[in-house]
Amino acid sequence: MRKLIFATIILATTELLVSFYYPAEAEGFPSVEATPFLLEKVKADEWLLIDVRTPEEYKQGHIPGAINMPHNEINGFVEQLNDAKNKPIIIYCRTGRRATIAMQMLEQKQFLRVTHLEGDMMGWTEAGLPVDKM
Repeated sequence: MRKLIFATIILATTELLVSFYYPAEAEGFPSVEATPFLLEKVKADEWLLIDVRTPEEYKQGHIPGAINMPHNEINGFVEQLNDAKNKPIIIYCRTGRRATIAMQMLEQKQFLRVTHLEGDMMGWTEAGLPVDKM
């Protein structure tokens, strides 16, 4: 019985720690994998890639072709984004929380092709994909 209780405590602790470390997923939104294919679509101007982290985080490293629109300022960029309403918009942050907020705001403004980058910036760097720095 002690072993079972101990194992349960270890399992619960592990799940809690993992939930804090690994990125949050943007529930309710489609997602795209962190692959070089994404870079091709962005470079071809078929997809719009938006980094919703702070300007400081963006300068420290961002996905090539991404534009910086901090999540707490996203409503101020809506007019600029109107030309992109008909193309996929890929949103990412560091772990997913801010991306979800930005996606919800854009969805409320009738942007219907908003997609989340799986793993966000942490997943991108862990996959060894290219990063631009300013």
